[in-house]
Amino acid sequence: MDALEAILSRRSIRKYTNKPIPGELVNKLLEAGMSAPSAHNQQPWHFIVLNDHKIIDEIPKFHPYSKMLPEAPLAFIVCGDTSKADAYWVQDCSAATQNILVAARALGLGAVWLGVYPQEERVKALRNLTGVPDEITPFAIISIGYPAEEKPPANRFSATRVHYNNWC
Repeated sequence: MDALEAILSRRSIRKYTNKPIPGELVNKLLEAGMSAPSAHNQQPWHFIVLNDHKIIDEIPKFHPYSKMLPEAPLAFIVCGDTSKADAYWVQDCSAATQNILVAARALGLGAVWLGVYPQEERVKALRNLTGVPDEITPFAIISIGYPAEEKPPANRFSATRVHYNNWC
């Protein structure tokens, strides 16, 4: 699947088969995340790979939109090192998250982005659950698995949202 097809057909997938994800695909997803653009090339991202359901199954207890996680064989927590990064760490981690979502689609996987930051209760709960140090901020969770649902591409293009040279 080429890049544009993966971008245009990517959808949030919340239902997964129980098929495990091989380590080589996990590494490809992480490589995609770390290939994201980064302001001043600071690369503030860190990734926690979750494949232990003793940990994964705790997340829905404090994250109201993560009910699909117990079905997922894999999840990533995307984190930002705020001690070394400037104010653009959020954009950098967003780009890394999007790269992983698109790469998952291209690799035949399904994924969904679960927001964490700036919801302080979610940040604190993930710190407590995974031992994330104070200078690292949990930014997002990505639920990943082989899809057990199919969704058609969503055409979200709207010419009314495009402005050339000024707002008029």
